[in-house]
Amino acid sequence: MNVIKTTLLMTALTLILVWVGDLIAGPRGAWMFLVIAGVMNFAAYWFSDRMVLAMYRAQPVSETQAPELYAIVRQLTQRTGLPMPRIYIIPSESPNAFATGRDPHHAAVAATEGILHILNRDELEGVLAHELGHVGNRDTLVSCIVATIAGAITMLSRAAMWGAMFGGGNQRDRNGGGNALGMLVALIVAPIAALIVQLAISRTREFGADRAGARISGKPLALASALAKLERGAAAVPFRRATEATAHQFIVNPLHGRSMAGLFSTHPNTQERIARLERIAVEMGQRAA
Repeated sequence: MNVIKTTLLMTALTLILVWVGDLIAGPRGAWMFLVIAGVMNFAAYWFSDRMVLAMYRAQPVSETQAPELYAIVRQLTQRTGLPMPRIYIIPSESPNAFATGRDPHHAAVAATEGILHILNRDELEGVLAHELGHVGNRDTLVSCIVATIAGAITMLSRAAMWGAMFGGGNQRDRNGGGNALGMLVALIVAPIAALIVQLAISRTREFGADRAGARISGKPLALASALAKLERGAAAVPFRRATEATAHQFIVNPLHGRSMAGLFSTHPNTQERIARLERIAVEMGQRAA
């Protein structure tokens, strides 16, 4: 069901981009923007992991440098049959983690210094299992493509809106077939619609990764405990380098408490995630201590 929902939402996102192209330049613009979406998806497929790791100054670490991290990830990958991902440490005391990469054979898992300081081994295992759940579900690729298309819609809509207000309208207006005010309204609505679709996809994938992480680690209550700690930690120690474009990749929202970030959060409510994990624990015959 999650796969079908995600596919439909990604289709909707692509259609919004094509609609923006049609608003700006008519049918020719629609086809042009469809091609642009394809090019951007190609770039996201091949280069997004390197870009996000570089953005957060993530440093690759060896097994000698991070033996516990390697031991946990190796145990989890052997349990799931996934290839061993590259492992990175992010120099930040804000507790968080994310996975990236176009497929399980080119995956990377990155953890901040902060998360290693506040979680015990069981909780860290739950978090890393969650990230490997993203890898196994190929969420890392989906999230990069979605972020790329949504970002393009926002950027192009803003450019077209300013052009319509100060540059005499779009190509369709000049051909006598459009309404400038209607186009302006549509170009304001398009980024909002894209954001809503992006949030729906991101939240769906987070719930799926929580369930996968609980099953992989066998410790849903430890993951629930980790989420509670990370939520408090992210609020207490903001991740200053975090951006709205990449916030969806982290296990908890790194923009916690920043402006409108709570209203338009890329993550489900943490208490709801914890409640679901507690229900999974009951299904697995576990009880809270």
